[in-house]
Amino acid sequence: MAWWKAWDLTETLKSELSGKFERLIVALMYLPYRYEAKELHDAMKGLGTKEGVIIEILASRTKNQLQEIMKAYEEDYGSSLEEDIQADTSGYLERILVCLLQGSRDDVSSFVDPGLALQDAQDLYAAGEKICGTDEMKFITILCTRSATHLLRVFEEYEKIANKSIEDSINSETHGSLEEAMLTVVKCTRNLHSYFAERLYYAMKGAGTRDGTLIRNIVSRSEIDLNLIKCHFKKMYGKTLSSMIMEDTSGDYKNALLSLVGSDP
Repeated sequence: MAWWKAWDLTETLKSELSGKFERLIVALMYLPYRYEAKELHDAMKGLGTKEGVIIEILASRTKNQLQEIMKAYEEDYGSSLEEDIQADTSGYLERILVCLLQGSRDDVSSFVDPGLALQDAQDLYAAGEKICGTDEMKFITILCTRSATHLLRVFEEYEKIANKSIEDSINSETHGSLEEAMLTVVKCTRNLHSYFAERLYYAMKGAGTRDGTLIRNIVSRSEIDLNLIKCHFKKMYGKTLSSMIMEDTSGDYKNALLSLVGSDP
């Protein structure tokens, strides 16, 4: 379908639907990278910035996926995603987001240099637990430029040196959106499917539903790895994703989400 026809249909749907159901159906009308570009644009437009949305997308996508998102963003909004993020954030949060966006991580390499992994672990310890204060740029550089397989070895070595997990150190050394960004990189490195399962669970847990998070993660992962995410969800929380959707949503919105999620694992 040509993009302008899809746009016409999207506009028609918007005029016919409303609320959360409209938001879900409109999300389904977008091509994947255009949808993620839209979510990033919406997170930055107007007053306030939804840092959590930007962190989620940038930390969980591969180098190639990020390049496609940047291309779609520039085509649809006429500006550079990197420049918009720089204009909308500041300090170390801006630096980690730009570093993630630049896609310096090696996504495919399974090679791990044990000596470099040990050095990285020692550098992280020296930049945090060992000193008064934190060398945030050292954390950002290592987390954003090393492959997942390499980082897993770094995390192992770090725990031996510091007698605590890298997550515990990040919790004690940083705060706010920078802490969230660093922890998200670690979670996505350890297990991407568990990360998305956690995002979906906390979108529905407690009072109220974070519908934006629920819709974005189900739509964006539905044709990639949602079945694996569902398996991790059940293992982690002792209930199925569909059962929680049934408890937490209603009407056409619920039925559409359940159709996307499919049968239970």
